[in-house]
Formats: sequence, C-alpha cells, structure tokens
Amino acid sequence: MQIIDDIKQMQTLGLEARAAGQTLAFVPTMGYLHSGHLSLLEEGRRRGDRLALSIFVNPTQFGPHEDLDKYPRDFSRDEALARSAGVDWLFYPRADDIYPPDYATYVNVTGGLSEVLEGACRPGHFQGVATVVAKLFNIVQPHLALFGQKDFQQLAVIRRMTDDLNLPVRIVGMPIVREADGLAMSSRNVYLSTEHRRQSLAINQALRLATRKVAEGVTSASVVLDSARSRLQAEPDLMIDYLKVCNSTTLQDTAVIDDSALMLIAVKIGSTRLIDNHLLLQSWPGP
Repeated sequence: MQIIDDIKQMQTLGLEARAAGQTLAFVPTMGYLHSGHLSLLEEGRRRGDRLALSIFVNPTQFGPHEDLDKYPRDFSRDEALARSAGVDWLFYPRADDIYPPDYATYVNVTGGLSEVLEGACRPGHFQGVATVVAKLFNIVQPHLALFGQKDFQQLAVIRRMTDDLNLPVRIVGMPIVREADGLAMSSRNVYLSTEHRRQSLAINQALRLATRKVAEGVTSASVVLDSARSRLQAEPDLMIDYLKVCNSTTLQDTAVIDDSALMLIAVKIGSTRLIDNHLLLQSWPGP
C-alpha cells in the first residue's frame, strides 16, 4: 500500500490507472475506520482493479460549534486496517493543500435536497460535503465511489452533484452496517458513555417499531412517527433533532406510507449526535 499526501501525485496515479484501462474504486472517509468503512473497502476491492481510500477530516462541513477539533483520529490504526483491506493507495492530504489560503470555490446542491433534515440543522454542511467530494473526485479520478447509506441525505446530495456536473464517477450506495445490538456504526459512537450507549439503542428500536407498524398495515406517517417518537422520548438524555418520514427520492415529508417512505432520525445524546434511517416497507435486515 502506498500512502500519498501530495495532490498532484495522487491525481497522476489516478489518471495513469484510467489510461491503462484499470477500474479505480474509491472510498472517501474522515478516518477512524470501523466495520462500515471496511464493508465499503471490501466491495471496492471486489469491483476495482485499483482501490483508493482517502482520509480527510473536512473542516468545511463542520459548523462553528460542532466537533471538528475532537473528531476521533488514529492514523496508525487506520493505516493498518487499510492494509488489511487491500487498499492500493491511501490518500491523506493536508487541509492547507485542499483549501489553500486563497481558496474561493464552493459547490452548492440546491432544489431542496440539501436544505432539509441535516441541511436545516447544520447550515453550510452540504456545501462543505459537495465541495470536498467534487475535489476528491477530481484528484483521485475514480470510476466508482462507495458511500454508506447511513448518511442517506449525503448520498442523495452526492448523486445529484455527480449527475449535474457530469462527473464520470458511478456512485454506489452500500447498506448500513450495525453493531450486534443494532446501533448503526459510526466513528462518533466512541464518544458515548456506557449509559448513553445504552440509551442510543432507542434509535434502532424506534426504527424497528415503525417498520413493524407498517408491516401490520399502518399507512399513516403521523401514526408511525408518534410510535417512534414515544420510544425516543422515553430516554432521559436523548434529544430529538429531527424525526421524519420522507420520500426517499425527494427527501420531502410524506403523509402516506408507500414504497418510497423513508424514516430518518437524528438525535443528540449528551454531546454526541447520531443519525440513522430505514425504508419502512423493507423488512428489518438484522438486530
């Protein structure tokens, strides 16, 4: 595995892979890798002749009072996991190289996708996401890029950006990977105290409860939301940022459960913010 911190070197390697007819798979991350990331790398290794991983804690997607400074970092651990996953190129750029002092160009995805849910709670977040992903695509030059569906709205925004800008990258969404008790894997899970870790299971349980209600024939989004909300509110330290049933294509609120109905949850437990989601007409896949 080659570790690269130079933008031009990474871009040259990507372009050479393309010129040689090799398929280049890419997994962009902020590091502190977990089994969810490793599932993306495994699929990327399966699909690509070459596999690139980026680790970059992107400052432009964090708000002024968010956890940029304390976001978990452990490069030695990440390097070892990347090697074990068969990564060819680990791109580890410096923030000053991605955003030099005179940097002035940003990407905005409009039309509703980035203004709701995470976009409403975290103004400017998706401008930062879209900008850094566009830059990484231009640097790495991948044929396909893999993203987890836990960040469902992020995936939708990246798909739209890639389509609208005619970027020659296929976006692959991968299923949510969960802990044995059902909590969606996240680098931020490490923040949780033992008690908050226990309370966080209400997120998974609320989604399961909603899915069960729909399986029993409930078609009213408000009824399903009330059930999920009651479960979340039973935990004393859990504060709901949003709890929505949306159309999975437009991410606009929907009143009636149909094939596109997606429940999305964002909560704060202490100082930790967690998100999760599930398509309500899909059977529950695991714990």
